[in-house]
Amino acid sequence: MSQYWSPAVRELTPYVPGEQPREQLVKLNTNENPYPPAPGVGEALRHYATDHLRLYPDPTSADLREALAENLQVTSSQVFVGNGSDEVLALAFQAFFCHQAPLDVPAITYSFYPVYANLYRIELRKHPLTANWEVDIDALAANTERGGVIFANPNAPTGHAHSLETIEALLKRVTDRVVLIDEAYVDFGAESAVTLVNRYPNLLVTGTFSKSRSLAGLRLGYAAGSEALIDGLERVKDSFNSFPVDSLASVVGIAALQDTEHFETCREYVITTRERTRQRLEALGFEVLPSKANFVLTQHPSFAGAQLYAGLRERGILVRHFNTPELNNFLRITIGTDDEMDSLIEALQTICA
Repeated sequence: MSQYWSPAVRELTPYVPGEQPREQLVKLNTNENPYPPAPGVGEALRHYATDHLRLYPDPTSADLREALAENLQVTSSQVFVGNGSDEVLALAFQAFFCHQAPLDVPAITYSFYPVYANLYRIELRKHPLTANWEVDIDALAANTERGGVIFANPNAPTGHAHSLETIEALLKRVTDRVVLIDEAYVDFGAESAVTLVNRYPNLLVTGTFSKSRSLAGLRLGYAAGSEALIDGLERVKDSFNSFPVDSLASVVGIAALQDTEHFETCREYVITTRERTRQRLEALGFEVLPSKANFVLTQHPSFAGAQLYAGLRERGILVRHFNTPELNNFLRITIGTDDEMDSLIEALQTICA
């Protein structure tokens, strides 16, 4: 640690993203979409006038927000955009969760949440998952003194998703603080809570273009909620970086939103391959948690997670292994193309033989 670091930096434990290998591997570790972006994205890139890059982008991202609002069926004043959903989440933590009371969160969920909490000095109140590896909604709503509630739906890295009815039951119980639902994976089989934002002014829903829109390399995320919540995010954003979404990203994001046929086709491919992969893993003796995301969390009763991870890596296949007590025996496997999943299954057949 450097003597020049401030005390707060010394105490940080940064988020560790999935490995981005330089060598050629079957890459099933970071939940990227295996299919390319919509054809209109390429057209937007080819016709983008590079002279625009000398100018600052629109700080309000008005065109992109209007396109998102149409897609989400809300008004543009109910939409916020940022440099990836991670930035949107970071701004939301600062805008809504910096209270004396603790923030209620599942004990197993997106591992960036504790990083933000540590950065902003927010106390977390962690609730174990249920026996079925589901987010415990009743536990999240049980305490009367709270700084807010946050969870991913579908949850990461377990893949389970609660119904809209269950989420609305939570919102009826938690009315005094913000309830943030992280919907990074919602398009792969879950129900979006964006339909509830007009009825619950404390609901904020975040999403990303990285997964179902195949734009992880672009960095584009959003939030939908009441105008009051969006105003709060704007205040924090404009106190940090007035131009988080560049003009090229805005044009590409709009092009991706416009091609609904490509979106639906790729989404269905992933869902179909996920279910096929689940069945094949179970045939090999794996336990596979039910998933509504573009990944599965799985373990084998006879093989340690680290052993399987290493065996796959030796065979040119990269998956995610979480070295934590709760998940040490599990692998999180991103759903790739059918050919990539065939390679995975063939490798596991060899390892488990």
